[in-house]
This record gives sequence, structure tokens and C-alpha cells, in this order.
Amino acid sequence: MPPSATGTGRKRASCAKKASLVSGTSLTNVDWGSLPHPVDDGASSHLNRAAIPDIPLEATNGSTISLGKLPGRSVVFVYPMTGRPDVALPNGWDQIPGARGCTPQACAFRDQHADLRRAGADHIFGLSTQDLEYQREAAERLHLPFPLLSDARLSFTQAAKLPTMTVDGRILAKRLTMIIDDGFVVHVFYPVFPPDRNAGDVLAWLQSIRRSNE
Repeated sequence: MPPSATGTGRKRASCAKKASLVSGTSLTNVDWGSLPHPVDDGASSHLNRAAIPDIPLEATNGSTISLGKLPGRSVVFVYPMTGRPDVALPNGWDQIPGARGCTPQACAFRDQHADLRRAGADHIFGLSTQDLEYQREAAERLHLPFPLLSDARLSFTQAAKLPTMTVDGRILAKRLTMIIDDGFVVHVFYPVFPPDRNAGDVLAWLQSIRRSNE
């Protein structure tokens, strides 16, 4: 087996093993058919062709990123919160449409990272309102090859008017993915369901755009 394939296999095994159970609930093996589907409530419609706010965000790799100033094409998947094997999910989490699936989504972007880059993504980020330390644990445990961006102060979320939900008194972003070219949104995936297919949908979109420009 080629080294790259072996490495990918190890990462997937690590994801399944280390991100396995939260109070008896699997973070990676999800029955999507048993969950309520999110609906398009129009909360992301203003993002199409919108300018991204110039707000610095701390990243899990130690850098500070302003999506509004970043050159090139960026793929930013916004998600509510990743679970941790040692921390219980909020009560009723699975009954909230679109809430479940942050770990499978992140793992899918990890596994298709190289393909996404080849298809034209200069940068790939995950973004949530969780604090940086919480995100760092997820990035390390899941072996993510891209940084997660923390908007714990909600500065970016509020400035960009991202759709949100309140769970146990915490404001969390609803799941969506933005394609940003030189600080302007060119495409939005919303709602995103099931989350583990989002990376594949983004890849298909990037490849179709590349073919149309050839």
C-alpha cells in the first residue's frame, strides 16, 4: 500500500477510535435518517456576493486570519460545535435540526483535503464560536491538516450576520459552508445535510467551476 494511503488509513482509524463515544453516543457513526433535517430558512441569502468583514480570527495553528483580506479562494465550513469523547453533548442535541455531525464533517474535509486543494481551494478552514483551546483539542485529536478558526467573541458571526442558534445559553453558528474569493463570497452551501457529504459537494462544485473555465 502506498505511504499516502497508509497515512490516510491511520488518520481515519484515529478519528474513529479517538472521537468514538460521548456518553455512549458515537461521534463518527451517525444514522442520518434518524435525525431531523434542517430547512432553508433564508438566513444565509444575504451572504451571496457579500464582502467578508475584515475581522482577525485566532487559528489553531497559531496564526491570525482575516478572511476579508485573505487572497485567493478559501473554503470555510462553519459548524456549531465539535463533541469531545470526555464531554457530554447538550441535552436534546440530536433533536436540533442540523446540529449533529461536526466531527464527521471535519473528518470528511480532512480526508478530501488534497483533492480540494487540487481542485482550486487555496485555503481550507473550519470556523465555530468555540474557544481556541477547545478547537485545538479537536484539531489535534482528529489530525486536521487545516486550521480551525475561533470566533468565541462572536465578532465575525455578528458582523457577517451568520445564522445562529442558542443552545444551553450559548450562541452557536448554524452549519454552512462559504466559498470566498479574495474576500467576497461566491457560493454558499446552506443548509448542509448530511454534514459528512459536504466536503464532497464542495469538491464537485470546485471541479465544475474549473471545467467551465477551461
